[in-house]
Amino acid sequence: MNTYNLYSTLIKPTWAPPSWLFGPVWTVLYAIIAVSFGTVFYKAFTKQIPWIVALPFALNLLFNFAFPPIQFRLVNNFLASIDILLVVGTLIWALYAVWHASPELRWVVYANIPYLLWGTFATCVQLTITFLNR
Repeated sequence: MNTYNLYSTLIKPTWAPPSWLFGPVWTVLYAIIAVSFGTVFYKAFTKQIPWIVALPFALNLLFNFAFPPIQFRLVNNFLASIDILLVVGTLIWALYAVWHASPELRWVVYANIPYLLWGTFATCVQLTITFLNR
């Protein structure tokens, strides 16, 4: 079953976004993530910021990329809910860490506000889907 078909079979709240919206939203968000996270990793590699600042960014990518296989291959709403909470939690940690580590990198925080907003909204949707499909 493909992700579109699986998503359409789930019981969702009325305010859940339509499946066609995910592609355009994630295209924009991944561009933001590539530039901003890439800058943080570059700064860590060149020892301009401590590696501990880059750690939550790396964990965020790990949890972000783990979500689709958990949700759509394992078809496990509960694990997907835990994973998406980790996505948002590591993003908040990452933005806090970079804000305090380098004033010149504060733009990374501002650039990731759309990601934080979408992630928070997606977390609410996922938690509701998990509850409705238990």
